[in-house]
Amino acid sequence: MDSSSSSSLYPPPEVPKKLHLENREKLIKHLRESLDSSSRPLRGFVLLQGGQEQTRYCTDHEDIFRQESFFAYLFGVREPGFYGAIDVDTGKSILFAPRLPAEYAVWMGEIKAPNYFKETYMVSMVHYTDEITEVLNNQYQGSGKPLLFLLHGLNTDSKNFSKPAEFEGIEKFETDLKTLHPILTECRVLKSNLELAVIQYANDISSEAHVEVMRKTKPAMKEYQMESIFLHHTYFYGSCRHCSYTCICATGDNSSVLHYGHAAAPNDRTLRDGDMALLDMGAEFNFYGSDITCSFPVNGKFTSNQRLIYNAVLDAHDVVISTMKPGVNWVDMHKLAEKTILQSLKKGSLLVGDVDEMMVERLGSVFMPHGLGHLMGIDTHDPGGYLKGAERPKEPGLRSLRTSRDLMEKMVITVEPGCYFIDALLVPAMESPKTSKFFNREAITKFRGFGGVRIESNLYVTSDGCVNMTKVPRKVEDVEGVMSGAPWPIKKSIHENGGS
Repeated sequence: MDSSSSSSLYPPPEVPKKLHLENREKLIKHLRESLDSSSRPLRGFVLLQGGQEQTRYCTDHEDIFRQESFFAYLFGVREPGFYGAIDVDTGKSILFAPRLPAEYAVWMGEIKAPNYFKETYMVSMVHYTDEITEVLNNQYQGSGKPLLFLLHGLNTDSKNFSKPAEFEGIEKFETDLKTLHPILTECRVLKSNLELAVIQYANDISSEAHVEVMRKTKPAMKEYQMESIFLHHTYFYGSCRHCSYTCICATGDNSSVLHYGHAAAPNDRTLRDGDMALLDMGAEFNFYGSDITCSFPVNGKFTSNQRLIYNAVLDAHDVVISTMKPGVNWVDMHKLAEKTILQSLKKGSLLVGDVDEMMVERLGSVFMPHGLGHLMGIDTHDPGGYLKGAERPKEPGLRSLRTSRDLMEKMVITVEPGCYFIDALLVPAMESPKTSKFFNREAITKFRGFGGVRIESNLYVTSDGCVNMTKVPRKVEDVEGVMSGAPWPIKKSIHENGGS
């Protein structure tokens, strides 16, 4: 990518629908294994209800539809109002499309025939939603009422429950609300090669957009202008109509607000010479997301204080990535990141005393109150972080972890250490008898109002380590070079085997 506004990633790749076919086959394999291990018959149907279009309050304004994530994972359907079923016995998949009124063709476009959806989404058959009861009863080969495995379970990130399918005639079926959710969630934890390839493209186009923002950022701009540059690049070149989450475009003290960018803090500050920027933005491609954070000085040159904090976080980012491999525990990785940052702050004379004692007193959580990272895929915070029965850590900082699991090959996870100067945490810690002794008050005072630094990359775990899917400048000299117009290489990398 050179300094002009262009992209080496255009046009975006076609994503094979085989990806979702493989996901369905994976689910049925694991569901059959679970049923067999508990001596249950291998009969029934997995049944999911897709998302519905929503209007804005009482108006007829419809927000741009985005498919429910579990349904997207199994069927890849873009349109609203669908149901999907998979026959546990045969593995055949059935889509149920809404029966649209004739006037739909006038206002919304061509009414697609069932065969269109059959070919587009590589399913065995397509019927209408008002035929669910009849079709499933006709397909069922067992005795008694057919069994439906419905999706119902807790998302440990949102604390919300997934909604089981509802339709007229469901009382004519037996229903199981317990079996499907943990199995389907675990299927989503480990990515196929086709999934990895799509996530890699989302990372590639988002990385390229972050570099574009770096090149164009200048003092006196507005934070929302940085957001706009990112959104334009990922949509114009990458066809990414959706973002993985609300963009965080924080400068100055705003960069210490962990989820800045929401409606009450809408990326609207004016950039000042001497500010640090913290930009957490990721595009979504074909349902799969990216989640990338870059931190840099808005004027393109790090001060000594900015360099100190930035390198503290970068060292933590790099040491975690170099340590990651299957079997490594994520809580241990969080503690490694914390310790690395505390050692850097001590070396920079912001802290004094024994770093191991600081760890015992959980001082790291004062500077990094959030977790080190999270599983990522179709959702930014992909499900499966805590398995049934797993306990969430209770200590400050650690209780914010979105997973406590051991790493496994084919997991995709973010690594996002940060160091922030948040008065709401810093002041109590400086006054506490347990932690006040660790602070060099004169030095810390100079960083009040600094904001914060976060560096976030997306990693997938390999058999003996991990691969960084994010391709943005990280070293101080590379960031400064790109901001002054130096070239930054990035290559198209999507293919059926995934990876780069």
